[in-house]
Amino acid sequence: PASPLIENYLREASFWQVATIGRGCKLDPKLISELIERWRPETHTFHLPCGERTITLEDVQLQLRLPVDGSALSRIEMGWL
Repeated sequence: PASPLIENYLREASFWQVATIGRGCKLDPKLISELIERWRPETHTFHLPCGERTITLEDVQLQLRLPVDGSALSRIEMGWL
């Protein structure tokens, strides 16, 4: 858990939800292993019995209930080039 000393800063930066990701989650090691085996890095998809599937940023945002507002940052804007 995040330190109470920085909780207010995380909330002000709208980053509190990210800091609390995973609390109360139970991961199934067999499910994780199966997903790893079915991941194809060359196509960025999972090969499942029902067909190819991928996870989008919107999927992550919805599952984690992350607020999305404003513009996306790129490496160029962040000076990471």
